[in-house]
Amino acid sequence: MTEDGKKKKTNDAQLVLRIKKSERDRFVALCDELDTSAAREIRRFIRGFLAEHDDKG
Repeated sequence: MTEDGKKKKTNDAQLVLRIKKSERDRFVALCDELDTSAAREIRRFIRGFLAEHDDKG
């Protein structure tokens, strides 16, 4: 729980995917250059994709 007594939201699932090692390496390197993480950018993509295509949100 947080200090204000609310439950902290946790990530409780994983998504495993296969891509070319060279693409993964380029993606991770670019994320590093942009001072972000690969996981953060993939989560951002998923949330945006859902918002754009899923009216159940």
